[in-house]
Amino acid sequence: MSVETMSIFSPELSARFDELVTRYPMKRSALIPMLLYAQDEVGYLSDAVIDEIARRIGITPLDVRNVATYYSMLRFKPAGKFNVQVCTNISCMLRGGYKIFDRFQERLGIGHKGVTADGLFSLEEVECIGACCWAPAIQVNYDFHDELTEEQVDAILEQYRSQNAGGR
Repeated sequence: MSVETMSIFSPELSARFDELVTRYPMKRSALIPMLLYAQDEVGYLSDAVIDEIARRIGITPLDVRNVATYYSMLRFKPAGKFNVQVCTNISCMLRGGYKIFDRFQERLGIGHKGVTADGLFSLEEVECIGACCWAPAIQVNYDFHDELTEEQVDAILEQYRSQNAGGR
C-alpha cells in the first residue's frame, strides 16, 4: 500500500468515504457526513482524522477545522465509551433538565465535557436533541431516554455499566 492510499480508517469506512464523495457535485459537500462517520469510528476528530479528510476532499486541514468547530456535536477530544448528552433547552429545562444534568454530574463526578477517570462515561449539556414532546430527555450515544426524573439517573448509569461488563 502506498503512502498516498494508506488510511487511518477501517477499510469499510475508507470505502464508504470513496463512495460518498461521488454523490456530490463538489467533494467538499461530503465534509459533514465524513466528520460524523469518522468521529463514530475513531471517537473524536484527531489531527490525523482532520488531515486525512482534508486530503480526501481536496481542502486544507484549516478548512476542515473551520467547519468542524461550528458544530457542537463534533469533538476534538476523546469522549467516554458512553457519551451522555443532557438536553437543557427550553422544554427540557422547564421539566427538570437542569436537575437531571446536576444529578449526572454528581453521580459521575464530572462536569460539562468531562470524562470519568475510567473512560466509561462522558457528560455534556446540549442545547437540543429533538425530543421536546418527551422532555426532559437525554441521549447516550444514539439511545434516547425521555420523560426522565432525577431518580432514573442511577438506573440509566447502571444499565450502561452492565452493558460494559458484558463486553458489548
